[in-house]
Amino acid sequence: MNKNTLKKSLRMMIVLGALVLIAQGVSAQADADTTETTESWGKDMGAGIALGLAGLGAGFSQGSIGSAAVGMLAEDSSKFGPALIFTALPESIVILGALPLFL
Repeated sequence: MNKNTLKKSLRMMIVLGALVLIAQGVSAQADADTTETTESWGKDMGAGIALGLAGLGAGFSQGSIGSAAVGMLAEDSSKFGPALIFTALPESIVILGALPLFL
């Protein structure tokens, strides 16, 4: 693993960690009126981990897919549609990872 990839990975993990903490705070505020604090803490932690890991996986896959899509467009510019679709597919993983926040 080269130095630039390591820096990018560390930055992404910091951003995702901050996002998980914000998501937990928002969810904890919504559950503040209930008296079941121990049960809601476990749900919040699970939702935060799900969102963080989904974002981490999507970030890694989108980096590889994006560079391949740019290479494909450099060779043949008529394949813009498939390149756009393949680049947007990993973001659906994050949306599915965000579903536990609302359930």
